Amino acid sequence: MANSDHPASLEAQLEPWRSYVANRMQVSAGEVAQLEEQLRAEIAGLARVGLAPDEAFLIAVKRLGCRDPRAAGFAREHLDSGWPPPRVAAAAADSDERRARVRTEGIVAFALAVLAAVAVKVPVLFGLDLDRDAGFYIRNAGLFVLPCLIGYFAWQRRLALRTVRWLAAALVVAAVFANLPGFGAARGFEALTGLHLPIALLLAVGIAHAGGRWSEVGGRMEFIRFSGELFIQYVLIALGGGVLCAFMALTFTSIGLKIGSFLGSWLLPCGAAGAVLVASWLVEARKGVFENLAPVLTRLFTPLFAAMLVAFLVTLLVSGRGIDLSRELLIGFDLLLVVVLGLLLYSISARHPRSPPGAFDVLQVVLVVSALLADAVALWAIGARIGEFGYSPNRVAALGENVILLVNLAGSAVLYVRFLLGRGTFARLERWQTGYLPVYAAWAAIVVVVFPLLFRSVS
Repeated sequence: MANSDHPASLEAQLEPWRSYVANRMQVSAGEVAQLEEQLRAEIAGLARVGLAPDEAFLIAVKRLGCRDPRAAGFAREHLDSGWPPPRVAAAAADSDERRARVRTEGIVAFALAVLAAVAVKVPVLFGLDLDRDAGFYIRNAGLFVLPCLIGYFAWQRRLALRTVRWLAAALVVAAVFANLPGFGAARGFEALTGLHLPIALLLAVGIAHAGGRWSEVGGRMEFIRFSGELFIQYVLIALGGGVLCAFMALTFTSIGLKIGSFLGSWLLPCGAAGAVLVASWLVEARKGVFENLAPVLTRLFTPLFAAMLVAFLVTLLVSGRGIDLSRELLIGFDLLLVVVLGLLLYSISARHPRSPPGAFDVLQVVLVVSALLADAVALWAIGARIGEFGYSPNRVAALGENVILLVNLAGSAVLYVRFLLGRGTFARLERWQTGYLPVYAAWAAIVVVVFPLLFRSVS
């Protein structure tokens, strides 16, 4: 087992697999490389939860063989026949080690959750109040939680010291710009900063989560999967927390005690911050459960959102009415487009790239094209508001975000149609979506850093 921990051992195991797939299964060199990338991603994911490299290789080869027939022959002929020799005792020891690692990660995640909850209340020591100083809490909301989440993944993935230093520097810069009087703390910019700063910092979370694989499509795609599963798990925790708070208020009211102040000032904000860490640990520890749940939800809501957007566009065309979106409705419209993009991203991450086109892919194209047209309508509405009321930070930020969404959706529509027509691969759509993630972070950083300089005179 000592030699199996060396990277050379993995290469020695991959070589016969690579040769078998290329020669016996007659797979082209490019396809072998793509299959190997998927195999390495599986091995890396299994290694992160505590499996030994040789055991991770065995399980990853079997999983890949179940998904792709071109890789199934090797598993049948070599692994099922006892190659390499089974190590029952070692596997049991590895299983105990994995359980111990999960417990350790749970303890660390809980400690960081407590730290995030405490961070929410630390400003009270400096005379700040959640109700009276809402602007401070809004623009720093992401800084209470995301440093703890980045620290968790930096510890779990054993990031290189150089990477940790860059991530720490990014957090320091974010904190400075969020609280400088002429930037995030400027009057009228608290909400913009509070909304865009977490988006910019999500890039740092993704780099920490990828564990040195951010430059690979597989590493970025794993972060997309994690994000979708984290959202689902966090919503479940939030629903349970809401029920708990309701029953707490009910039971204490029955004995004449009002705890609304405690719930609003302590339990809800601290619990909301700590739940991010707890949900992240649950997602990492229970991957097998939530990887099955999110694709089901995606397939459930994709046709519903597609039907809604098509109905909206048809009604708009038939009625001949113009669109006049107020500021609040425009924000809601943009959130709708973000949800649609999220459905697209997670359906891509959950789909096997080698599967042939199917009916759900056609539905995805309908969703993307409908969202593209709806985004064009939103851009027209934003342009009309700018023409009527002039430029403002909020309007220009919305304009930029809709342009970025338009480019993303347009590229996705072209690549998806090419895939349906057999003129392109699904892998190109994956690379387009995962490679586009830094664009959102870059625009969010521009809003936080540059907008206060451009619109300094705008209240």
